[in-house]
Parts: sequence; structure tokens; C-alpha cells
Amino acid sequence: MGHDVAVADNPAVDPTRPHNARVWNYWLGGKDNYAVDRAFADQMEQLLPILPQLARSDRAFLRRAVTHLAGEEGIRQFLDIGTGLPSKGNTHEVAQEIAPDARIVYVDNDPLVLAHARALLTSTPEGITQYAHVDAREPEKVLAAVAETLDLGRPVAVTMLSVLHFFSDDEVRHTVRTIMDALPSGSFLAVAHATWEYSGTEDAAALEHWNANSPTPIHLRDRSVLAELMLDGCVELLEPGIVSCHRWRAEDHWQRAPEVPQYGLVARKP
Repeated sequence: MGHDVAVADNPAVDPTRPHNARVWNYWLGGKDNYAVDRAFADQMEQLLPILPQLARSDRAFLRRAVTHLAGEEGIRQFLDIGTGLPSKGNTHEVAQEIAPDARIVYVDNDPLVLAHARALLTSTPEGITQYAHVDAREPEKVLAAVAETLDLGRPVAVTMLSVLHFFSDDEVRHTVRTIMDALPSGSFLAVAHATWEYSGTEDAAALEHWNANSPTPIHLRDRSVLAELMLDGCVELLEPGIVSCHRWRAEDHWQRAPEVPQYGLVARKP
């Protein structure tokens, strides 16, 4: 069960409508959600029972992707865009477990995330963790805000997990291109994105219910559209390419799990 935290000091937070970050938090077993979020999440589960598994798969993809980037790729700077509510295994926790001197900046424009930002600002003594309250649809402002913490002349790993499917095609193209163009060779982009693939006819009803009841409608995209919008010549996919997110360089138990309607990809800027 979640808990109904008072919102008197957070007037921008609406506890009467389901909120995607709080619903996601509920599926991950968190406590930062309201009754309206839990009811909505349960309704969505009835339409599409795999959704809690999808949330857990997305979180496991974050751990594997950041582990690879901080470990094998030697990345020491991370830009986590569309942070969402803090949960176990946040980007800074994974990265600094491998590289204590890693620098991480979280970016979100959600007032609820801002209210919980202190939980994201823990860091090893050697590293730095910061939070920027900026809309990802304004990538120029994102770059200006994070430049205080990250050296944009050195490689940066950008993570955008379960955020770009809330953007229009033009917004995806502008955001990804602007940010990746500003970063040097050897930078990376990690994305998790909802898709029609690996899904059945029940997904249409689930999508309709979500978009009718959430202030943040979802745009599902197939592999070819995703590649055109996000890659477009500015980055090159790492193996195994665009796959169901829990199959990306997965451990055996994830390989055996049912595929979820969520892509995962990691790409490098040449």
C-alpha cells in the first residue's frame, strides 16, 4: 500500500487525478502514490496484466545499461532526463557503485519529483549528484542547467527511460538531436520506450484508458520509427540493438521472462 502524503505545501501536485510517475512508483513497489494512483494502476493491470512486470523490466534495464556505461565504457558523467520519483537503484546509485567519482544530473519538470529531489541528491564523497528542474522539451535549457555540474566537452551518458513516449515526434526529434549534437564523440544515449510490438489486442484498450484518464498521453512507436526519430545518423546502436527492454544484455532469468511492450536501446555517438 502507498501512503497519502499531505500536499498542502505542494499546490502544483494534484492528488485527485492519477499521475504517471506515482502510478509507476506503485508498480515498482514504492510508497509515494495516492489512492487515485493505486486505483488507476489496478484498472490498467486488469486491461494489461504485464504492466507491473514492464515497470520492473524498465528498472532492470536501467541497472544493466548504467552498469555497462560506467564499467566497460568508462563513462563518468550521466544525464538522467525524465527522472521520475526516486526508487531503489537510481542512476547515481548504480553508477557510483562502480565509479565513486561519477557525476550525475537528474532532470525533470514534475513538481512532485522536485518535492522528492533530496532523495536523489545523495552522493559518494568523490562524486556529485544534482537535480535540475527543467522541461526536457526545452533541451537548450537542459544543457544550460547541467553545464554547471557536467563537463560537456567530455563524454556524457544520457538516459531517457520511459519519457520519450510522452513526446510528439517533433519533440522527440528536437530533444534528442539538440542534446546529442551538443555532446562530444564517445557520448551515449540510453532509451526505454513503449511499443506496439510484443503486445496483443488488449493493448489498444489499455492505451485508450490511459490516454483518457492521464494528463500525459502515450505515443506507442515501432522499431523503425524509433530508429528514425532517435538515431537519425547522430548515434550508432550497440548490440543487441532495439529489443524488448529486459532482453538487452540480460541475465538468464530476464531472458526467460515474457517479452514486454517496451523497447530498450543504448547507442554511442561516433
